[in-house]
Amino acid sequence: MARFLLWRLLSTVPVMLTVLVVIFLLLHLGPGDPAATLAGDNATPEQIASIRARLHLDQPLIVQFAIYLRQVLSFDLGVSVFSNRPVTTLILQRAEPTLMLATTTTLLSVIVAVPAGIYAAKRVGRFGDYVVMGLSAIAFSVPVFVLGYLLMQSFAISLRWLPVQGYRPLSAGLMACLTSLTLPTLALTCLFAALVARITRATMLDVLAQDYIRTARAKGAGRFRILIVHALKNIGVPVVTVVGTSFAALLGGVVVTESVFNIPGAGRLTVEAILTRDYPVVQGVMLVFAVILVGVNLLVDLSYTLFDPRIRHGGAR
Repeated sequence: MARFLLWRLLSTVPVMLTVLVVIFLLLHLGPGDPAATLAGDNATPEQIASIRARLHLDQPLIVQFAIYLRQVLSFDLGVSVFSNRPVTTLILQRAEPTLMLATTTTLLSVIVAVPAGIYAAKRVGRFGDYVVMGLSAIAFSVPVFVLGYLLMQSFAISLRWLPVQGYRPLSAGLMACLTSLTLPTLALTCLFAALVARITRATMLDVLAQDYIRTARAKGAGRFRILIVHALKNIGVPVVTVVGTSFAALLGGVVVTESVFNIPGAGRLTVEAILTRDYPVVQGVMLVFAVILVGVNLLVDLSYTLFDPRIRHGGAR
């Protein structure tokens, strides 16, 4: 187990270094001059040159990357060139809505999709299976923003049960926060629950075809015991994988949903920073998303040891 954990931790080092290089090059090799954008249309060449010097944009690319790497290693993500505020502060202010939305969506998707996938596998080739798979195909095909507008029209405008847009922080109360997140959570759940349900069904069908399941049936084990005791644990690895990667993707990919429901999350912060070419903010947000993605993948890898003892005892071989 210790070797497995050490191997996974060491494997994140080259991944994070590659992420740092890619983020840096994508921004600095793109078109446009952030110094000219920050200075304004009426700025003189001297003013633009002064801003470039302040942002180290007049230095060679390798020097700029060295400065950036040194800041990251000292946990300094820099200062926004437009708001003149620390990037860490801006990210922390926008982190709660995105984190809450990703958490509620993931929990609801698992609660709905895993039982639905198991039910479809249990009823394979029957009406219930066709219903679950048909609904999941429709939910996975409809764009999130379309679902969002339909939910707003139905539950917020017509029925007036829920707020149309906006976000209430946890400081305003848990129920107020969850109420403001109900519609965007439902919109995203339709997409991710469909994916989890299909993965669960396919994995369960594969497990139910194994020899040890046939042996359990031959010994007289009931259908419920076979599903819960023998099969459910063995579908854990692929289901946990898709749930973990979906959670990480939600943290970095809820830009459309945050825009539709006017949620001031980290996704909207990224878009705003890209449009204004605010290098420090874009780099900081993308780096945080990358760290979260690597961290979630590491936790998913470690969770495999709970479902498959061969990983726990085999280590990193």
